[in-house]
Amino acid sequence: MPPDTLTGVLSSVAQRLREDLADVRAEPLRLRARVADLRVEAATEADPPYRLHTLRLYPLETKVKDPRVAAPATRTSGAVPEEAAAVAADAFAELGLVGLIVAGTTGDASVWVTARGWASLDQDEVLLPEHRFPAYSITKLITAIAVLRLVADGRVRLDEPANAYLRTIRLADDAVTVRELLSHTGAVDSPASMFADRVPDLASVTGPVAACGGPRGTFAYGHGGYALLGQLIADVTASRYEDAATRMVLEPLGMSASWFPRSRPATRVTTGHRLTDEGVFERAPTRVFKMPAAGGLWTTAADLVHLGRAWSSLLPDALAREALRPQAERNDGPGGQAGLGWMLNLPKDIAGHPGAGFGFSASLIVRPGLVSPGGSQTWVVLTNRQVLVEPVNERLALPIA
Repeated sequence: MPPDTLTGVLSSVAQRLREDLADVRAEPLRLRARVADLRVEAATEADPPYRLHTLRLYPLETKVKDPRVAAPATRTSGAVPEEAAAVAADAFAELGLVGLIVAGTTGDASVWVTARGWASLDQDEVLLPEHRFPAYSITKLITAIAVLRLVADGRVRLDEPANAYLRTIRLADDAVTVRELLSHTGAVDSPASMFADRVPDLASVTGPVAACGGPRGTFAYGHGGYALLGQLIADVTASRYEDAATRMVLEPLGMSASWFPRSRPATRVTTGHRLTDEGVFERAPTRVFKMPAAGGLWTTAADLVHLGRAWSSLLPDALAREALRPQAERNDGPGGQAGLGWMLNLPKDIAGHPGAGFGFSASLIVRPGLVSPGGSQTWVVLTNRQVLVEPVNERLALPIA
């Protein structure tokens, strides 16, 4: 870890570090403890000079006073590893959650899922492994894979201007390429409002000409570029984006419990929650993402595991490698790069994508270099409260031990 990065991390939590460590679990080479309202996890190398190789600091929930979440039930599917069950139990309490699903693959490629808590507190509905969640921005992986399948078929070229394929809506900048849209370097503006009761016509959201107000070639995460990629898929295939993505990605991967609803679905879905200032959970507003290609997927944890495990099987090897090759440096942390759809962390050898919105959070992580018989090792975390869940998923994908 570069010195300036370590200094920045410690400076941001300096006031909390004045307090003593509590709940200490210490071993010669690793530590797990609490300091103030932070969870601290650290580990050193096994040999002198015992350099620090892992340091995680993330906030613990201290406001929850809701008695309804005091004794969460657990339901499982498949052979859940003991370590994953422990991570789920700890994270549920530490993050202050209503419901939590953790899922992944074992060495023989079988899928396991553990669900803890409630799908809906108002209805006292226990969360099950098969409950569906909005994936929000993880949808961008579906869109990227669909575009790359068109590239593999010779119907689209990565370095051609996107306007060469767009018919219904155009980009204001004729030079923006398909590759730039996939890597968030095309400078396409995002709409000010992302959620609605029903999915509107895309042209009513972006206008007939989508604005490109930022500097091209620089990473700037947004939703507008992927909304246009969805339109590109629709224009090239002469079908609705949702139909094309289902046919080209969901069905081949066996994601039979996933779809793109036009309004909030009602069958076996979770309810989003938010925490009031009094520490009690209430139902979050019910919304869908306005742009299906950027955030409209509803899915299960098992289906997301299928996505992470087998996505590359839909593409030629060279194109799958290109999707995981750094295309631009991200501006959200050390080592962060953007691939084609995938968010990369090269020092940790992981790729993935987060998703968050009204009352929900999601995270998908794969380790491309850790391959089982069925594909890449994959981990998924879903919650029905909007909180940061990436640290939970990293504990699954990158165990300190």
